[in-house]
Amino acid sequence: MPAAEIDAAEWDAFASAFTGGGTGNAAHLLQTAAWAQLKCAFGWRVVRVALRSPVRIVAGAQILVRRLPLALGSIAYLPKGPLVNWQDAAQVKAVLQLCDDAARAEHAIFLKLEPDLQAGEEPAQLLHALGWQASPQALQPRRTLLVDTACEPAAALGRMKSKTRYNIGLAEKKAVVVRAAPLLHAAAELAAFWRLLQSTAARDNFGIHNERYYQTAYESFAPSGRVALLLAESAGRVLAGAMIFASGSRAWYLYGASDDAERASMAPYAVQWAAMQWAHARGCSAYDMWGVPDADEAQLEAGFTTRSDGLWPVYRFKRGFGGRLERNCGAWDHVYVPWAHRLYGAYLRLAQRNAPPG
Repeated sequence: MPAAEIDAAEWDAFASAFTGGGTGNAAHLLQTAAWAQLKCAFGWRVVRVALRSPVRIVAGAQILVRRLPLALGSIAYLPKGPLVNWQDAAQVKAVLQLCDDAARAEHAIFLKLEPDLQAGEEPAQLLHALGWQASPQALQPRRTLLVDTACEPAAALGRMKSKTRYNIGLAEKKAVVVRAAPLLHAAAELAAFWRLLQSTAARDNFGIHNERYYQTAYESFAPSGRVALLLAESAGRVLAGAMIFASGSRAWYLYGASDDAERASMAPYAVQWAAMQWAHARGCSAYDMWGVPDADEAQLEAGFTTRSDGLWPVYRFKRGFGGRLERNCGAWDHVYVPWAHRLYGAYLRLAQRNAPPG
């Protein structure tokens, strides 16, 4: 059906009822209408396609489209989708054909697909037969740490590294208190979080979005209660913060920051512990810590004490929370204009060196 007929409400009704298509995962955060709302405020457009039964959507995809300068066409990106039954080859083929048609109608030079599948779960033979090629350039992190939040908090603490448990306790002893920003009228809290992001970016030399991006991210998910902005404070000073999101049975830690002052307070540990308890209270069974170096566990454990490039310092912090290392299937491209795709690939390699998450 025409994408224009699938509005945000209808799409979210389908996405919220999606049962994982044989993978066990409900719709990913990046396939929600609120995520599209966020991206559309910063230069993207959303195109949705669907297969229908007589009464409802049964499979579909939410595609982001961005115009390129100099009338070069556009790029089309399908993050963590499509929402299909991956065991049903006919359905997968039909939805991908709809995606292909939509991308071509938008004059895309390529369509990039990043399924919400673990490495090895993707139907590689089918994708190759349909003209897709595995891409070395994924826009989202290939590896992450997933913390089990289905268990009671005491059990989650027990799975953590002893040093991480100690730091959580130390933050409490130092009177660090974590509070959640209100879902409405959170301008002061968002401003405080922005100051933390600026401080962290300068200290650790990584890229961040502009202030309005984080405000829009929060405001896009706040009406449904699927976001929390958690701020750790001591003696009236905000020391650390995290913005986390939820969809279905999963929660995601996308943005975090800390102040240069009072590092010994261990405020970031208090924030993460509060975030995991928030996820548990919402009924989420997994808390995705969103991005560690793309290396196997043996390499990560051997290198984290000496490596300071890329995501290695992030891994050093995240590893202590008892998460399970997972690697997704990466990106697949359907290329329509090969020379433009190669040019964009070169640009992307440069841009990703300091790109912010999300």
